[in-house]
Amino acid sequence: MPEDDQDVGPAPLHLTDHRLNERSYGGALLAGEGSAMAAYVQDGKRIPRRGEIGLESDQIERYEHAGFVMSGSRHQRMNAVRVRKENQVISAEEKRALLIFNQEEKIKKDNKIINEMREMVASKLRSTGHSV
Repeated sequence: MPEDDQDVGPAPLHLTDHRLNERSYGGALLAGEGSAMAAYVQDGKRIPRRGEIGLESDQIERYEHAGFVMSGSRHQRMNAVRVRKENQVISAEEKRALLIFNQEEKIKKDNKIINEMREMVASKLRSTGHSV
């Protein structure tokens, strides 16, 4: 029997794509709003509010520290809606990150078990006099 480098037995699952679709962010967001907000969250930036579009996150922070009240911060009801939408997006991103983390941990655990089994089989073969 020729020696191949192919593994015998079931193959491990490949990584699945954990990208979120529009429905993953919740139902109350407008088309494209969830993914646009998620882009800011993934970059670790502040999500711009109404009237702040076109400004960079650090520019907005400087204006607020200088004492300016940004237009998106004044209206209490709109502010509540914005916070709810931001929380929807952030929780969806956290779920996505947790899924990826859990999958990576499972792969590490599976690889450890596979290596232990290989070592056990190799030691059994060595003890019976077969070459590995």
